[in-house]
Amino acid sequence: MERDLSGCHDRALANEVVTGRCVERFTADQHRVIAFEEHVRARPALYFRVERNSPELPTEVLQRGVWDALHRRDGTHGQISVEITSDLSFTVEDDQPHSVDERRRPLPGFCASLLDKDRWAPAAAAALSVRTVVEVWLDGHGYCQELAGVAPVGVWEECLARRPYGNRTTFHLDPSYFGAGEAIAWALRPEELHGEGCEAHLSPATFPIHELRSGADGSVGDQDPLFQAATRGAFRQAERVSWR
Repeated sequence: MERDLSGCHDRALANEVVTGRCVERFTADQHRVIAFEEHVRARPALYFRVERNSPELPTEVLQRGVWDALHRRDGTHGQISVEITSDLSFTVEDDQPHSVDERRRPLPGFCASLLDKDRWAPAAAAALSVRTVVEVWLDGHGYCQELAGVAPVGVWEECLARRPYGNRTTFHLDPSYFGAGEAIAWALRPEELHGEGCEAHLSPATFPIHELRSGADGSVGDQDPLFQAATRGAFRQAERVSWR
């Protein structure tokens, strides 16, 4: 199934056709199909704005995950929370409903996993991870699955639902893919969480960012999405391209 990539925040992929299993790239003189995970790892800038050799890549992966969690499909903004558990590990929790079948059970997504087929950002982050743990909550029922890259390690199982509906996804980024010593350094700029159409919907006032790395103070507290915050590193000074 092809996804509509005409929205302003998906323009980096506007010339790509993304499916749950692969990315198809069409040009005037060739038709090439490669695996989704291979495409993400070969061209991370299409998904996360910076190339593989950029020290900002781990932070960009986190930031894109936050953007995806914050913006619901209907254009409104959801309730989210973020945990940074190590230099290359983080968790994003959101209240977005998962795609379901006629029995109100999760529809298989990317690579027949619990990664929702309508949300490519978590799948792209999983493609750069050695291990991803996905929890989906539907009508008070919980479903869990572990992935290696985007491929399921096994079938999903039932688990405790932390809330009536929502998602909680933990990513352990691949240290062999990222440069030595690279780490998530939380930095947030207002324009990077919002774009065209966002002014029509009120944004949540705050969402929690929990810094759980060894030596950190713990919870960073509730951060205003319109406030630039940074932990474990200075503010990034370079001007970066907005999703708009």
